[in-house]
Amino acid sequence: MRAVVVSGLAVAQPGWGVDAASQLNQKEAKMNSRLFTFLGGDVGQWKIVGSKNIVGDSLPAARKLNIVSGAVTALPDGARWLLRGITSNERYVTRPEKEQLVSRQPGLGRPEADCAALIPIRKNAQWWALTQDERRKVFEEQSRHTATGLKYLPAVARRLHHCRDLGESEPFDFLTWFEFARADSAAFDRLLIELRATPEWAFVEREVEIRLIRDAA
Repeated sequence: MRAVVVSGLAVAQPGWGVDAASQLNQKEAKMNSRLFTFLGGDVGQWKIVGSKNIVGDSLPAARKLNIVSGAVTALPDGARWLLRGITSNERYVTRPEKEQLVSRQPGLGRPEADCAALIPIRKNAQWWALTQDERRKVFEEQSRHTATGLKYLPAVARRLHHCRDLGESEPFDFLTWFEFARADSAAFDRLLIELRATPEWAFVEREVEIRLIRDAA
């Protein structure tokens, strides 16, 4: 049975083996409301119009992307790859920075936001060897990650998913989901250029950029 779409997200039905407590381990069951699975394959509410590896290995080619609220325990028929992550607290921002983000960050699922991007990233061992305050220094004081992102709000909505919280065996550390209107595509391109030019990106050892449009079919 296929997934059904509720509020812009695909909520899986039993045939997909998703969101059933008997199929989740204890850790996943507790975080289920924050756990999202991205499936690249032949089914989904987003059409993949481009995919390229920025650094490191690419992902297998797929036609569509399905976003599932919950865990998928096995690769469904027709799916080429599966990535998952959980939403969490902002790790490196100060209270004033967080308040700015919350006040200006739009929600996902805006009708005019017909374009999207999924960008999985894995950082190297050097990054994870840093302490929290050292990572904050690279992330914000040197790279001004939050300040850069604020310049493109509210045009570009985003949601960050942490993969490493599920275990170090996950292929990526972060999955960032972006939504924006077609008219703001150039602004999104500039955002990526600015971020990739910062000292933070010296720690990235694998990055894939997947571009999508909402599937009207």
